[in-house]
Amino acid sequence: MACVIEAASPHIRSSQCNSTLAEDSVLDNVRLISYNGSMTSADRTRAFLVPERVRLRAEQSGPQTRQWLKDLPGLLAELEHAWELSIGRPLSGGSSAYVAPVQTASGHAVIKIAMPLEPGTDSFEQEIGTLLRADGHGYVRVFRFDYQRRALLLEPLGLSMQESHLEPTQAISLLCRTLRYAWLVPRRVDQIVNAREYKAQTLAQLVSELWDQLGQPCSEHSVSEALEFARRRLEAFDPHRCVVVHGDPHPANALLVSAPRVGAESGYVFVDPDGFLCEPEYDLGVVLRDWNEELLAADDPLALAHHYCHLLASASGLDEAAIWEWGFLERVSSGLYICAYGSREHGQFFFQTAQRLLDR
Repeated sequence: MACVIEAASPHIRSSQCNSTLAEDSVLDNVRLISYNGSMTSADRTRAFLVPERVRLRAEQSGPQTRQWLKDLPGLLAELEHAWELSIGRPLSGGSSAYVAPVQTASGHAVIKIAMPLEPGTDSFEQEIGTLLRADGHGYVRVFRFDYQRRALLLEPLGLSMQESHLEPTQAISLLCRTLRYAWLVPRRVDQIVNAREYKAQTLAQLVSELWDQLGQPCSEHSVSEALEFARRRLEAFDPHRCVVVHGDPHPANALLVSAPRVGAESGYVFVDPDGFLCEPEYDLGVVLRDWNEELLAADDPLALAHHYCHLLASASGLDEAAIWEWGFLERVSSGLYICAYGSREHGQFFFQTAQRLLDR
């Protein structure tokens, strides 16, 4: 497939990328941006395509991300030269990083350049640390990384569970199997968590603040229930039960490995970990948070949601009530977050589902 890159560097002559990760079907709308800065070791006239979602987020997030977008072509050209690789067309999906298949001297890989985010929300170093400590167990393997450039060279993977259109019950089983390996990742020597920083506390604060700031876009009943569940999870906080959680293990973040290997016994591994400490039921609550379409279409959404929750508890051996509480808290907080920083229309699906789960 043709790589949409202009004026290839002298050490890169191929105009083709054979990586199966860069099919046209997974491309977003893209825009060409060029780099004409002063560089000593890379081509000064490089041009790269940037997915529309990445461009929009960078332009809307602040001066730091706008500068990152402006510098991105030069950064990519530098990495092409420094790591001796050829960058293909960008992949779609996320909005906070530039991700593209690459060709190296030894084969295929994927490059990820993370966008700088606001202080307190930027988990790039934590992501790298989690992936390195995982060493391929439950997570994508890291070939190379560069802290300063916020760059990762990663193992090439196949379709995500979301792209594979798995049935919810099948996806739940596979996600639980994959999480069992991911939860074995050792924490950093200095990694601790206290009640003030615990996820239940920070989500409760987010729900309270955004509900008022957004003009109360969902029912008071939904918010009250979410805050009650946050209180219960905070009350049950036990630092000794905490593991390094993925933080967002939804089906789009679980991708097929290209061949069977140790650490990927489910056939899938996770990408993009947040890597903070929490009780493992939190990750399962994130899994339960999804399936809005299926729940809204069901005759009895509450029964179906409890069925999914029971499957998660049975497959993991973890507490079903805790999974349910995290799931509802995540459903409401995600809806508010998406309304605030993404699409109000998309956020409403989370609110509608939350309300259906409360209607008796």
